Amino acid sequence: MTDVTSHLAPEWRAWLAENLVLGVAPERLERMLLQEGVAPDLARAELESARQHPAVEAGRHRARLHGGVRSLLDSRVAIHRQSGWHQRLERRRGVSTRELMERYYLAHRPVILEDFMDGWPVLERWQPRALAERYGDVEVEVMAGRESRADHDLEPDACRTVMRFGEFIRRLLEGGPSNDLYLTARNFALERPELRGLMEDLRYPQGVLRETDLVGAVKLWVGPAGTRTALHHDLGNVFFGQISGRKRFRLIPSFQTHQVYSHRDVWSQVDADRPDLERFPAYREADVLETVVGPGEMLLIPAGWWHQVFALDVSVSVTFQEFDVPGGNTWWRLR
Repeated sequence: MTDVTSHLAPEWRAWLAENLVLGVAPERLERMLLQEGVAPDLARAELESARQHPAVEAGRHRARLHGGVRSLLDSRVAIHRQSGWHQRLERRRGVSTRELMERYYLAHRPVILEDFMDGWPVLERWQPRALAERYGDVEVEVMAGRESRADHDLEPDACRTVMRFGEFIRRLLEGGPSNDLYLTARNFALERPELRGLMEDLRYPQGVLRETDLVGAVKLWVGPAGTRTALHHDLGNVFFGQISGRKRFRLIPSFQTHQVYSHRDVWSQVDADRPDLERFPAYREADVLETVVGPGEMLLIPAGWWHQVFALDVSVSVTFQEFDVPGGNTWWRLR
């Protein structure tokens, strides 16, 4: 953040207001300001000014009105901890369709299925070099220049560029770790007529996934080692399949949303890999599950569960959002 030795910058005043509305103890906020070099008198004056600001007062009043909802969420967190699920993420093999849906999907609980994609052609035909051989001349849209833009997740349009699929794959394989170049869901590669043949390599087990032509129902992700997606949540349940390489996930339950500093729509301000617990003190209470998803494994991410993703290798992934359940996927309506 901006140097605050001589005066309190606007982002720090916003930080004060947000944490006061969240109910963080003023003493903790004052200590943070002092650690950042703010003079004691200025820290106390700014804190008192923020507490008395009409907008903060209105925010605290609104927070009190929603206290019942927050208390309900805290009760859900307590039950989650009593169950022990806050400390473990199951890895399973041989799970039946019924158990998968009842124990995990309907229970709003993540799980890694180690053998769900066994026998799918995608495990061979979507390897990076295989993709380059089959579709190397096809032009695809990718996200480039991400490392020069801290807001690339929030403002992706500035990063859109077009290149041949083969050249894109070559750069991934030869370029080393990077967060600069990524083919994401926003690029809608699988909607391109030239790449629709890839869909033939997927399978849709009855009672779990539903085959559909709905735009965005199946998404392709291809990137180098070092690719990072900031802490966020999806609006529906997601079945994430890892085809090549490994990705590390950090997951936080949806009912701890009030502790992850939701910023814009589905994005959090917190870096789950290196959380600043002084700046984001409520995050101390978040229960974080860490796991690595490897080739051939699938991760069920329940709707609203926060997750931050980091590619440990050159990676190819696929996600599904059309589940074979009555009424289809359940969606979180933000507004």
